[in-house]
Amino acid sequence: MSCFFMPEKTKPVNTATIRIMENINERFSMPVIIKMRRQIERSDGNEVFFTGSVNSKGMVTSVTAAARGNESAVPLNRNEAGKSSVLIHNHPGGNLHPSDADLAVAAAASERAQGFYIINNDVTQVYAVMEPVLAVKLEPLDVGKVSYYLSSEGPLSVQSELYEERPVQISLMQNIAAAFNKNAIGVFEAGTGVGKSYAYLIPAMLWALQNKQRVVISTGTINLQQQLTEKDIPATEKIIGKTVKAVLVKGRQNYICLRRLEAAGNDRDLFSDETEIFDRIAEWAKTSRTGSKSELPFLPPENVWSRVKSESDACMGMRCPFREKCFVMQIRKEAADAQILVVNHHLLFADIESRMNGVGYDDPAVLPSYRRIIFDEAHGIESAATSFFSENFTRFKIQQQLNLLYRKRRNSASGYIFTLELLSQSSIDSVAVIAAIEAVKLSVINLETASLDLLGDNYSLRLYDQTSRSFGPVISLLSAVGESLGSLSGLLRDMLEEVPEDDKDTPAVWEVRSVLRRLDAAVLLCKNFTVWNEKPDTVFWMQKQRLSPDMAKNVKNPVYVIYTQTPLDIAPLMNTGVFEPMESVVCTSATLEIGRSFEYWMRRTGISFIDRERILQGEYVSPFPYKTNMLFAVTKDAPFPDSADFSAYVNKAVGRLIASSEGRALVLFTSYESLRRTYEAVKISSAGSGITFLKQGDDDRFRLLDTFKKDTTSVLFATDSFWQGIDVPGAALSQVIIVKLPFSVPNDPVFAARSESVAKRGGSPFMELSLPDAVIKFRQGIGRLIRRGDDRGVVVVLDRRIIEKQYGRIFLNSIPETKKLYASFSDISDDVAEFLVQ
Repeated sequence: MSCFFMPEKTKPVNTATIRIMENINERFSMPVIIKMRRQIERSDGNEVFFTGSVNSKGMVTSVTAAARGNESAVPLNRNEAGKSSVLIHNHPGGNLHPSDADLAVAAAASERAQGFYIINNDVTQVYAVMEPVLAVKLEPLDVGKVSYYLSSEGPLSVQSELYEERPVQISLMQNIAAAFNKNAIGVFEAGTGVGKSYAYLIPAMLWALQNKQRVVISTGTINLQQQLTEKDIPATEKIIGKTVKAVLVKGRQNYICLRRLEAAGNDRDLFSDETEIFDRIAEWAKTSRTGSKSELPFLPPENVWSRVKSESDACMGMRCPFREKCFVMQIRKEAADAQILVVNHHLLFADIESRMNGVGYDDPAVLPSYRRIIFDEAHGIESAATSFFSENFTRFKIQQQLNLLYRKRRNSASGYIFTLELLSQSSIDSVAVIAAIEAVKLSVINLETASLDLLGDNYSLRLYDQTSRSFGPVISLLSAVGESLGSLSGLLRDMLEEVPEDDKDTPAVWEVRSVLRRLDAAVLLCKNFTVWNEKPDTVFWMQKQRLSPDMAKNVKNPVYVIYTQTPLDIAPLMNTGVFEPMESVVCTSATLEIGRSFEYWMRRTGISFIDRERILQGEYVSPFPYKTNMLFAVTKDAPFPDSADFSAYVNKAVGRLIASSEGRALVLFTSYESLRRTYEAVKISSAGSGITFLKQGDDDRFRLLDTFKKDTTSVLFATDSFWQGIDVPGAALSQVIIVKLPFSVPNDPVFAARSESVAKRGGSPFMELSLPDAVIKFRQGIGRLIRRGDDRGVVVVLDRRIIEKQYGRIFLNSIPETKKLYASFSDISDDVAEFLVQ
C-alpha cells in the first residue's frame, strides 16, 4: 500500500470545463455501477480507490475496491493498481476536477497503458482524465493459408525451378504458426535440409504484418544472420507477395564512434606502431555508409578498435556533437519501426538483462520493445546465456582503462586525467591519481604472479571448498586489487563531483565516467571472489590464456589470467527473463533432442519451468538421403582414449584416412593440445601428398574457413567452435573424422561445479549432464558433413566407446539412419576411398 494520496480539489465546480459522459453506461456496465455505489455507501461516502478491467470496447466490466480513505483523500494501492486496466476513485464533494496528485497518478498510469477516471458518489457522472489503451485484438494466422505458400500449388512452386514440396517443412511451419496463435513456447528439432528458415519466416512475417507486432529472430552465428537478411527474408517477401521491414541489429561495439575517433585523432601517439591502421580507419569512416566494423576492408587489431568503437557507457546520447551522424543512432532509428529484427543471442541477452534490471518489457532498451522471439540455432542458447551473464577481468582489461586516464610514451604524458584536472575544482590533482594508477598496476602484477604460481601446469582452477586453502594468497591479493581500484575510483569520483555544471558534458568527463563504471565493476568482482562461499549459485574460477601472435608483438608477458564469475544455472534466469514474459517463443535447431527426448535441453534452458500445456514440441526429420549418401564408420582396433597408445594410433589413422579422401576432410578434436600433436605428426608424414594442412588458431576463423572451402585438397584440424555453425557444402568436405567423443573436460570449472550440483541433489552427473551435452555436440559435428541433398561423404569415429560402452547406443540412436561400418582403420580407409568414388 502506498502513502501517495489523491486529495479532491475544493474550488467551486465549473461544469463547462468538466468532461461528463452523458450516458455513464457507455463507460461502466450496470453491475459495476451498482457495486461502486454500494462500496462508497459502505465507506460512509468517503473516497474509495477502485481498480477495473475493460473489455475490447473500453467498457469497465469488473472492479475491485482496493483502498478506502476519508472525505478528501485515499491511498493508492500499487499492488492492485499494477494488475488493472483502469484506476477509478470518487470525489465526495462532486467536483470532478483532477487535483495535482490525481494528474501525477494519471501520468504514471498512462505509462502503463492504464486509464484514470474520477466519479461522483452516486456514480452518475465520470470524468475520464486518461483513456486506457485497449488491448489489441490479434488476428490469428490462417494455418491453411500459411501452408499454401510452400505447397505444390503455392507461389514458391512457380518461382523456383528446383522446387520440391517438402511435407516435413510444411508441417513444421504449421506448428510454428500454431505457436504464434496459441501464445505458446515451441520446441522444434528440424534436421538439415528441412528448410526451417522459410518455415519460421513466413509465419513471423505474416504475423508482424497483420498484427503490427514486432518479431525478433535470434541466431548464434554471423553467417546465418547475413543469410537471413541478404537472402532468405527478401526471398520470403517474394513468396508472400508483401514487403516487410527487416533490420539486422548488431551490438554497438561493432560500430565506430565518430566522437571517439576524433578524440583519438588528436592523440595519435597512443597508437604507436599502429598509426597507419588508425589513419586507414579514419579515412574509411569518412565514406562508410554504416560505420560497421564488418565493412572495413581489413581486420583492425582489438587494441586499436577498442579506442574508437561505440560503447554504451561512453555514449553522450543527445549531448554528443556527432549525434546527427551517429551510426548507432541511425541503426536504432531503422530498428524502431522494423517489423522483423535479426540479432545474435548475445545482443538479445543484453536487451533481456536491461529489461530485467528495470526497463521493463514495454519500452525500448537495447532493442525496441517486442513480445515474440524465434531462436534459430537454439542448441547454443544455454552456452550463449552462460557467457553473457558471466563477469570477468584481466590484466589487459584493467590496463586498457588505466591507459585512457594516463599514459606515458617517450617524454610525453597524456590521458583524460589531465583534462579532468583542468576542469575540476577539486583539490585532488593528477599527481595523486597517477600514484593511485601505479598502485593498481603493481597490485594487479602481484595478483597475476601469485595466480600463475597457483595454476602451475593447470589451464584453469576453480575456487571452492577443496581449493579454498590454496587460494588464500590469491584471495588476499584480489582484495588488495579491489582496494587499490577503490582508492583510484574514489579520487576520480571526487574530481568528477567538482566539475562545474557547464563542463559536465565535456567528452573527457564522459570518458572518465565510463572508466569509473568499469573500474567499479572490477572492484565488485574482486569483492565477490573474497566472499565466494556466500554465493552458492555462482562459480568462481580463473584460467590461463596466451595472447595471439599478432597481439603479443609488443607485450613483454603474453600469458595472462582471466578471473571469472559464472552463474551456476541459467535456467531460472532464462525462465524469468525470456519464457515467462514473452507471448510466444519458438526454438528450433537441428540438434535439440537426446534419444528422441527434449527433456535435457528444456531443463538446461528453463523451459521446463513452463506449464506443459503451453509447450509445443516436434521432430522434423531431414529429407536428405543419408542411407545412400553417408557412410558412418567406427574403428574397432583403436585403443581406448585413456590408453598411452591412443595418440600414436590417431596420428597414423588420420594420416591414412585423409589420404583416402585426398584431403577434403575436417578433423575434430576435443582438446587443442591433441589437435596440435596430430597436426604436426600428420603434416610431416604426409609431406609431398599435395594436401594443404590448415590448423585452427593459425588464422582468423573466417579466413580459415574461406581457404578450406576454396582449396578442395585441404584438411582442417579444429576443435571446440568448429564442431558447429560451419557450412561447407560440396566437394570441399567429404570426410569428417571425430577423434574422441566430445565429453566435456571433467576439470572444466563450470562443468565441474554443475556436476557437483547434480550429485548433491542425488542425480547422476554423467547421465544428466556429461552424456547429453556430449551427444548434442557429437550430432553437431556429424552435421557438418551433409549440407545439401547431393552431398556425399564419410564420418569416421576413432573412439570405439561408441560401440563397446553401454551409453554408446544413445549416440548411435541420435544420428540419421545411414550405412554403418565397424572395422579396422585400414579396412575403413579402403572403404572410404571406394565410397567416395562411387
